[in-house]
Amino acid sequence: MDTTLPLPFLPSVDLSTPPTADADSEFTSKQLSYLGCIFFSANDSNIDQLLGFLQGHVSIEAYVDVSDITSTEDIVTILDSGASKVFATAGTQLNVLEKYGDRVIPILAAEEAHPTLPYANGVLVRAGDIQSTTLKLEILTHHKVAPVFLTTPPSSPQEFVTLATESSAISIIPSNILTISGQSKIPVPALIASSWTSDRPDELIPTVVTDERGIALGLVYSSQESLAESLKTGTGVYQSRKRGLWYKGATSGDTQELLRVSLDCDQDCLKFVVRQKGRGFCHLPQSTCFGELHGIAKLEKTLISRKESAPEGSYTARLFSDEKLLRAKIMEEAEELCDATTKENIAFEVADLIYFALAKAVGAGVSVSDIERSLDKKSRKVKRRQGDAKGQWAEKEGISTNGTNGNSKSPEVKEIVKEAASVPKSADDNAGLKNGRITMRRYNAATTSPEDLKAVLQRPSQKSTEMIMGIVNPIIKEVREGGDKALLSYTHKFENATSLTSPVLKAPYPQSLMNLAPETIAAIDTSFENIRKFHAAQKEDKPLQVETMPGIICSRFSRPIERVGLYVPGGTAVLPSTALMLGVPAMVAGCKTIVLASPPRADGSITPEIVYVAHKVGAESIVLAGGAQAVAAMAYGTESVSKVDKILGPGNQFVTAAKMYVSNDTNAGVSIDMPAGPSEVLVIADKEANPAFVASDLLSQAEHGVDSQVILIAVDLSEKELAAIEDELHKQATALPRVDIVRGAIEHSVTLVVKDIEEAMKLSNEYAPEHLILQLKNAAEVVPLVENAGSVFIGEWTPESVGDYSAGVNHSLPTYGYAKQYSGVNLGSFTKHITSSNLTAQGLRNVGGAVMQLAKVEELEAHRRAVSIRLQYMDDNGI
Repeated sequence: MDTTLPLPFLPSVDLSTPPTADADSEFTSKQLSYLGCIFFSANDSNIDQLLGFLQGHVSIEAYVDVSDITSTEDIVTILDSGASKVFATAGTQLNVLEKYGDRVIPILAAEEAHPTLPYANGVLVRAGDIQSTTLKLEILTHHKVAPVFLTTPPSSPQEFVTLATESSAISIIPSNILTISGQSKIPVPALIASSWTSDRPDELIPTVVTDERGIALGLVYSSQESLAESLKTGTGVYQSRKRGLWYKGATSGDTQELLRVSLDCDQDCLKFVVRQKGRGFCHLPQSTCFGELHGIAKLEKTLISRKESAPEGSYTARLFSDEKLLRAKIMEEAEELCDATTKENIAFEVADLIYFALAKAVGAGVSVSDIERSLDKKSRKVKRRQGDAKGQWAEKEGISTNGTNGNSKSPEVKEIVKEAASVPKSADDNAGLKNGRITMRRYNAATTSPEDLKAVLQRPSQKSTEMIMGIVNPIIKEVREGGDKALLSYTHKFENATSLTSPVLKAPYPQSLMNLAPETIAAIDTSFENIRKFHAAQKEDKPLQVETMPGIICSRFSRPIERVGLYVPGGTAVLPSTALMLGVPAMVAGCKTIVLASPPRADGSITPEIVYVAHKVGAESIVLAGGAQAVAAMAYGTESVSKVDKILGPGNQFVTAAKMYVSNDTNAGVSIDMPAGPSEVLVIADKEANPAFVASDLLSQAEHGVDSQVILIAVDLSEKELAAIEDELHKQATALPRVDIVRGAIEHSVTLVVKDIEEAMKLSNEYAPEHLILQLKNAAEVVPLVENAGSVFIGEWTPESVGDYSAGVNHSLPTYGYAKQYSGVNLGSFTKHITSSNLTAQGLRNVGGAVMQLAKVEELEAHRRAVSIRLQYMDDNGI
């Protein structure tokens, strides 16, 4: 039975106790790397260790048992990080992973019924008793399954290794029972030698020696003894038919560093992958026994030689020393390749580009092998990016970075640019499920290290800044330069509102656009009044005045920001509440110009609830656009959109990036409220908490989007009490219309069990949640312990929902940990403070000496004279 493995067995490694690098141990981590393949058993607690190994060992084939991992997304990440194969259980896991083809191998227990499927990608058999395992291997062999992997029980390893060898199966052997030589453990050289086939009387096996790129250096012979010596020394050691063991380079100095050992598919030829030192492998003055190197291999060797000893003034020496020259040549050759059309010209220009690109690589110590490993790693990626051209390169070819050309847009890019922060996952996705239930992962703070706790509380990762800004920057530029036309074009593209002829709806708004059910109007009016009362109470009664010295009055007074832009997301839910939370305090503050922006529906209309709120707060206009384009329109102004002085409101990553961009652009002259990310809640519950209340509060935030996060900190709860909350969470979640979104959020949400309220508050303050809910006995007494939070909800009768809508507090709050630095939106967000100083002559005499001395120290003579002239005038005129 042929295998796809380089060897007839797989060494398994326990991630919690990896092999040592100590040369005195039986089988070191270095020696393990020579085998080129390792088996791991992964679970929810060691994923990070596994991903770290995959990241740092690209050249080693990793085979991973993922049967104990609950999250499909984690398994996909393991594949994406470079695992060669994963072993999954039949049923849900295999069904979900089916699309990854031959990289997924099913697991069978030895006691299971006879298989009826051919298992084209192979199968892993978990060893049972020797009789049932023997039977299972016979059945699988009969079905011509290739390859068959067999676990090795620690109780009788040699017996099962022998069974695997006789059945042409691949045994999975714990690395801690492997050795190079010895009686009490399994010797690796003997294990490999027992599998190879030799037709020679001396049983030597032909051995092809190659470099890292697979280029053949020569043909030699190996024996079990020479293989053992090579594994032991980490060098090229072979079996000479005349002189016995041959330590390559022992006399010539042209030694070899061993990298990998493997067998061919028929197991009648051994392969050594080595890093050749010195002149080369051959005894003749050439690199290989088959002649000199050619092509890229020859070029690499030449460039390495030139880097070490290039003649001064030579062109190659200039390339290594002049970074700008090399950079210019790479760009020049790339452009010439793009312009080439004939077969001959393309080959010529590719060769030129390879030369200069390889010069940059060699100059940085990067080998062709390194490049090929990077290619191999990328070939195993399963999470694909869109891959559109970026920025200036796209613009140069007339490609919009928001689509495939200036007039079209791919669905994938449209989805991420559109104001829709949350996209539900498919119904058959396992996200958020554990044993078929919607369940948050649970951790005990007492048994979890501080480092692991920090990782557990990590927010869902966001798209890279480079990727986001690559999309946002061209949109801002086009709207800034193209005005209404560009803004309207983006609304047509992103919202499919092709019937719109104007990007703005101006006040007064027609009654026909505000037709709402009476109960909806009543609800908005109630919320409006409560929000108005709370924010009106934040007004300063009178200017602050302080006499700092006799004759010196310092004051501070507030003034409303004249023009504000309020961003109201569309996305997966209509949000009139956000229009209220932004519009009411702007109105109370007395802002002269209020501009709302919100993406329209496909027919070009805006939701009547938002129009009604705009009417109540006196908004001048509604910009019918979302995303970065709406932010740009308000920041710079267009023919129809009034320029504003400050932009407030939540949004997805692209909205936030656009807000950050315009706030840093001095040409825009606009500020923003705060950075913001996906919504989040942290609930602290004790034994007095109602499980149904706790679950409902968690779910009220989880339904915002798959990028939301909810955290439960359980204070001294028993297993029974935790289970009651988990039961409620599952029951309530499955009844929600947005259950798929909930599952996406639950995927990266956790329960932390702590011993007391002090520990709970320490974790909460470190996390700095947007919403903090205290479902505790005597909850009000805990509020003094709150250091970092956007808004706090106290006691069992205060769900976070009341803060979102109608209690009166503002729901535009700092997320993603920014509660450590920012406040939520309040009346002060719409005002600015101006200070004034008012001095009498005596006041200037009292402070003038200090002012002049400090001006002298700073060598600002005009500052000093502005005081001294006045003092002199007082003296001259008897003042």
